[in-house]
Amino acid sequence: MSRKLIELQNITKSFGRDVVLDDLNLYIRENEFITLLGPSGCGKTTTLRIIGGFESPDSGSVIFDGINITELAPNKRQLNTVFQKYALFSHMSVADNIAFGLKIKNKSNDYIQDKIKYALKLVNLDGYENRTPDSLSGGQQQRIAIARAIVNEPKVLLLDEPLGALDLKLRQDMQYELIRLKNELGITFIYVTHDQEEALTMSDTIVVMNQGYIQQIGTPEDIYNEPENAFVADFIGDSNIIASTMIEDRLVEILGARFECVDTGFGINKPVDAVIRPEDIDLVKPSEGTIQGVVSHIIFKGVHYEMEVMANGHEWLVHSTDMFPVGTKVGIHVDPFDIQIMHKPESEDEEAVGVEE
Repeated sequence: MSRKLIELQNITKSFGRDVVLDDLNLYIRENEFITLLGPSGCGKTTTLRIIGGFESPDSGSVIFDGINITELAPNKRQLNTVFQKYALFSHMSVADNIAFGLKIKNKSNDYIQDKIKYALKLVNLDGYENRTPDSLSGGQQQRIAIARAIVNEPKVLLLDEPLGALDLKLRQDMQYELIRLKNELGITFIYVTHDQEEALTMSDTIVVMNQGYIQQIGTPEDIYNEPENAFVADFIGDSNIIASTMIEDRLVEILGARFECVDTGFGINKPVDAVIRPEDIDLVKPSEGTIQGVVSHIIFKGVHYEMEVMANGHEWLVHSTDMFPVGTKVGIHVDPFDIQIMHKPESEDEEAVGVEE
């Protein structure tokens, strides 16, 4: 396991009366691709700006490689930032844009020219030295912004929703480019997005945030398959979140029907939330299902059909490559390991913080 490179210790930040970050603690490892993910206003960009030195925390410390850099100016930190608005200088050539930071550092002309060629090759834009930013597509401008950042050899690259302005196909292409760059450069990427698919595609680690709190930290697989609370389950992909009763270990009652599950330690006859992903529901013959229902709605999504099934007074969301027409009577079957049991929050604050008993 690689060592810790950045530690955020007890970071609190308010803007007026709005508490944006509340006693946030987080560490980031060397060579990690870590994504801060959450809805608008959750505190992810503020966290990134505090790491970059563009904002100062009200309290708490930023530790970089064992040194407290909380008061250090952004240009003194061993990191570079790529924003959604690329901030390229339109009156300069691509080469001059890339060289800007190196010239400020008084690097030699030979060194600068070598770095420009290296960076352009790395972002697959060989031969674009003399072009102007205005003559480039959005994806190409984004690559130049990344090239300008990496020639400074930062230990950390901060990326604030850098693909937000690109169309879907270009965004997907750039996701793979960023993964390749991270692997080739061996530097730490800290990425901010509200796009769940983007986070799941690129990250080694995802930090899900809401209302200034960290809700869950884990691998993409952990975050998707083992959400720790209803917010994470609802925010990451689609979920059926159903108020249920834990009868005993490995047995849960959902909407009056008993389902086997794999969870233990919730007690006997305890109220819980059951989380079932739409793709984990099998529609079978009515006699073969744990409960029975009727298909009430269907949409073709290309890869799969999205259906709603009314069963035991609840609209179940189901994703399947098999099509069941509206009005079809079906049974609902779910494998035990595809049912995720969570504690019910006891208060709104607990719901925001994601505290478990």
